[in-house]
Formats: sequence, structure tokens, C-alpha cells
Amino acid sequence: MPRASGPLAEALRRGSVLLDGGLSNQLAAQGCDLSGDLWTGRVLDERPDQVEAAHTAYARAGAQVLITASYQVDPRHPRAAALLRRSVDLAARAAETADHEVWVAASVGPYGAVLADGSEYRGRYGLSVHRLADFHRPRIEALLAAGPDVLALETVPDPDEAEALLTVLAETGAPAWLSYTVADGRTRSGDPLPAAFARAARSEQIIALGVNCCDPAEVLPALEAAAATTRKPLLAYPNDGSVWNAGTRTWRTPDHPAPWPTRAWRTAGARLVGGCCRIGPDRITALAAELPRTGDVTDDQSS
Repeated sequence: MPRASGPLAEALRRGSVLLDGGLSNQLAAQGCDLSGDLWTGRVLDERPDQVEAAHTAYARAGAQVLITASYQVDPRHPRAAALLRRSVDLAARAAETADHEVWVAASVGPYGAVLADGSEYRGRYGLSVHRLADFHRPRIEALLAAGPDVLALETVPDPDEAEALLTVLAETGAPAWLSYTVADGRTRSGDPLPAAFARAARSEQIIALGVNCCDPAEVLPALEAAAATTRKPLLAYPNDGSVWNAGTRTWRTPDHPAPWPTRAWRTAGARLVGGCCRIGPDRITALAAELPRTGDVTDDQSS
């Protein structure tokens, strides 16, 4: 089936849209080696067939948006432009295997991701907004040249990096969503969420905003903070509540799985819902059964 026939922003005005899950955990389940600083980018470079297979698994699970494997591709890598284009092409090919419309979202991860030291969960790298914008610009330009449907400005740890990303976004005219990673009711850098969301909401190119790669318990308070600042559609794609240890490159899992009150998330304004790290195709299939799809009259979202 061809990719989605209309903009994602229009679909969000009609109802809920299901995101995919964690690419890294699916690649690991397929036996891929994710060691090294490139993380999923290593598989993108060495085994692109496995990346396409992972995207296809999510499309078959019901995902309506596939997020590319470009999250940790350093734009300074000698083959960055080719890898970024490949990431979009692979997701687009997987989208065509689905029996429903699928959008391709080009992942733009934070500066801290390419450092591979966990600093995307801290932010405040000591770089100015101007320098962060200079870092992100070539990656965003290369991704857009490959023709995704939307940019996913994701796992943003602080408002300074959000400002840098929004600065570059304004230069392109492209649509995007922006999602913070949060903890204890604030951005990872400790900034209050209302002000962080308000700045992103002022961008006409931001079609949705919310949170990702956080404990599911953090989602509802964050969505409520976002809803107090904007009428734009909101989004949520948390992880399973695990905490990443950058030193050992392992996840510390919670003793008990965190609940996912998706109905409450939708009531708060979430239109894009899915999973991040450690959320696999089986969980996306379950979400597909829970969420009313775009255009369903049962969707209880307000516009």
C-alpha cells in the first residue's frame, strides 16, 4: 500500500494515530549487535535489511507512524548523509508493506545521544543555542532531502536544545513534532514543563508536542502541563519504566510493570501514542486494539 496520502497534521485533527515502539529492542530481538557509539546507527550502516525488518514488524503490528533509525547518527560521521537518507528510505519501504496508511517520521535525537554517555537524559551540555543549532542543521537538512512525512524532534532534555531545534526548523518550513524526556515532573535538565512546552507551542511548524522515553507514570502530569499551554495535539511514547545506565550500557528494569492509562492520556489531549525503548511489536498490537483510529467516531478527543 502507498504511504499516507495526506499530512499527519490533518490525521491528528480527525483522531488518534498509533506510533511504533522501540527500534533498539526490536533490532536486539532480531540478533543485531548494537554496541558502539552509533547504537541503532551501526545496524543501519552494516545490516540495513535488519532495520527494514524491524520497521516492518511494527507496521504489521498496526503502527501508523514509523520513526527512522537516525536518532544517534552523528552528522559529523563521514557517511552521515548517506546513512540519514538510508534511514528514511528503509522506513518508507517498510511502510509500503502495511495494509493501512503509514507516515514516516525522521528521528532527530538530541546532541547528547551522539555522545553515547547518557547525557541525553541530563541536557545542559555547556553549548550555546547557536552551537547546538549548528550541530543539528546538517542532519535535519539531510533527512528532509530524503523526503520523510514529518520530523520527530525527540528525547529533548532541556529548553535550550528545543530552542536550537526550533531555530533550524524555522529555516526549513518542515512540519515536526517535539517531545521532551522528563523526570519528576520537569524536563531532564530540571526546567519547569509549562514554559518548556509553551515555547515549542508557538512554532507554527510543530504539529504535536509531548513526551517520550520516560516512565509511563510521568506521562499524564506532563500532558496536563502541555495542555495548559496549547490546543495543539499532544503525544506520548514512554519506555517501560526502565532506567538507562550509561556506564554499563544496560537498563535497570522496574520491579513491577508500570500501568499505561491510555484513555486518561487521550482525555488529556494525546493524539499520537506509542512506545519508546523496550516497547516491542506485541505492545503496539495491544495499543492498536485500545486506541480509536483516525476518523473513528469513538475517539473521545476534543479538537
